[in-house]
Amino acid sequence: MNFASVRIITADIKPLIRFYQQVTGLPVTQYTDDFAELHTPSATLAFGSTRTLQLFGGDHIAKAASNHSAIIEFRVEDVDREYQKLADMLGDKIIQKPTTMPWGNRSLLFRDPDGNLVNFFTPVTPEALKKFDG
Repeated sequence: MNFASVRIITADIKPLIRFYQQVTGLPVTQYTDDFAELHTPSATLAFGSTRTLQLFGGDHIAKAASNHSAIIEFRVEDVDREYQKLADMLGDKIIQKPTTMPWGNRSLLFRDPDGNLVNFFTPVTPEALKKFDG
């Protein structure tokens, strides 16, 4: 088995696509008005409009902009540099400025336009580096 992607269901796909393109610097491929994907070397972040819920059985399957338990995480080369680059754009969406966590990652936590938590992190301790780099 191979973990492939996480999909965000949103009521307004265009602002979410623009946001993730801006913060990651990666292109988002929009296949239809209701579905797009951001590909990274390790996984894909997909975006689906609420209209796609009909394909899965109806609006009750998921609710846009209501995530309170998952954090979308991106490993970045230098989280402090990313913070300097994005701080003005993110503004009050920043939840936590770069902070070294007890497990060895330096993390920047912020919210996307739908309120989903996003973590940019850089492993900084030998143990954390070993975990990610083998």
